[in-house]
Amino acid sequence: MSAHQEKRADLGKMKNLATGLLVVVAVVYLVARQQGWHWVAAFAEAATIGALADWFAVVALFRHPLGLPIPHTAILPRNKARLADNLAEFIRDKFLDTRSLVGRVRDLNPAARLAVWLQQPANSTFVAGQAAGVLAESVDFLKDPRVQRVMVRGLRRRLASVDLSTGMGRLLDTLTEQGRHQALLDEGLKRLSGWLSDEGVQTSFAGMIVDVAQREYPAVVATMGLVGIDPNELGERIARGIVGGVNGLLAEVAADPDHPRRAAFDSLVAEYVERLKHDPAFRERVEAARQDLFASPELAGYLAGLWQDLEDWLCWDLARPHSRLKASMARALEALGRSLAENKAFGESLNEHLEQAVERFAPELREAMTGHVANTVRAWKDEDLVREVELSVGRDLQFIRLNGTLVGGLIGLALYAITQALG
Repeated sequence: MSAHQEKRADLGKMKNLATGLLVVVAVVYLVARQQGWHWVAAFAEAATIGALADWFAVVALFRHPLGLPIPHTAILPRNKARLADNLAEFIRDKFLDTRSLVGRVRDLNPAARLAVWLQQPANSTFVAGQAAGVLAESVDFLKDPRVQRVMVRGLRRRLASVDLSTGMGRLLDTLTEQGRHQALLDEGLKRLSGWLSDEGVQTSFAGMIVDVAQREYPAVVATMGLVGIDPNELGERIARGIVGGVNGLLAEVAADPDHPRRAAFDSLVAEYVERLKHDPAFRERVEAARQDLFASPELAGYLAGLWQDLEDWLCWDLARPHSRLKASMARALEALGRSLAENKAFGESLNEHLEQAVERFAPELREAMTGHVANTVRAWKDEDLVREVELSVGRDLQFIRLNGTLVGGLIGLALYAITQALG
C-alpha cells in the first residue's frame, strides 16, 4: 500500500470512529429520555450537540455541509487564491530570505562536506558515472544529422563574421610587446638546432644530396667512383658541413640580442602587423585565403572524420564496464576532495564563492519561487486542493470531533448538575 493510500485509509477510520461516536451518543440520548435517566440524558444531549457542531465546523473547512450553500462554508476552495498568495509569501519571507540563505550556506560549510563526500570512492565513482551518462546522451544528441547541420551552419556563420586580419594583427601586436616574439624566436632557434643535430636528420640530408647528384650529375658521380671517392661518404660530409654552418649561424643569432637577423625579424613582424591592420589588398588576400580554406572539401572531410573518430571513441569507452574516461573522472573527483580537505584556503575560497552566488541569485530565486508556488496553487482544481489538505490534516481534525463529543457531554453534565443544585 502506498503512502497516499495509507493516509486515505487512516482518514476513513477516524471519520468512521467520530461518526460512530455521534450515532452512539444520539441513541443513548433517546434511550435515556425514554427511561428517565436524567443525568445520562443530559450528558448524551450535550455530547450530541457538541459532535454535530464540530462535524459542521470540520466539514465547512472543505465543502458545503450536506451540499447546502450555507454562507462562510467551503472555506478552502472559496479562499484558494488568497491561500496561494499567503503561502507563497510565507515561503518567500521565512525560507528564501537572502540573509538566511547565505547564513545557512555558511553554517553548512559545503567545502568541508564536499571534501569528505568526494574522498569516498563510491561517491566519486557515482558522480563520474552520472557525468558519463550525461556525456553519452550529449554525444547521441550531437550525432543526429539534423543537429549536425544546424551546428555546421552556425559555425560557418560565426567564422564568416570573424575579422581574421584584425585578429591576427592584434595577436602579433601582443606577441611583440616587451619582446615576446624574440622569446618565441629563441625557442624556435633552439628547436631547429636540436633537430638539425639529430643523426637521423643528417643521414637523410646526406641521402638527399647523393640522390640529387646522381640524378642531375651522373657523369660526375661516375667519375668520383673511378678515382676512389665514395659518393655516400662525400654526401655525409657535405651534409654535416651544411648542418654545422647553419647551427653556427643559429647559435650566433641566439647569443647576440642585437644580431642583424633579429632586427630583420623585428622589421618583418612589424611590417606584417601594419599590413594586416591597414593594407586593404593584403587584408583581402588573407580573407580570400580564409574563404578558400573554409570552403575546402578536404578540410570539411578532415574535420568530419576527426569528429566522427572522437564520437566513436567516446561511445566505445563509455559503454565499457571499466571505462577509462569514467575512471579518470572518478580519480579527478577524489583528488578534488583531497585538495579541499588539505588546502584550507581552497575550501574557504569555494565557500566564499558559493555564498556570493547565493547572495547574487537569491532575489531572483525568491521572486521566481513565489510566483511558481502562487500560480501552482491557483491552478489546482478545488477538489484536488481539498483532497490534498484533508489527507494531510483531516485525521487530526477528526480528533476535534471526538473531543467535542466528549467535552460537550461533560459540559452538559456539569450544567445539569448546576441546575439541580440551584433548583
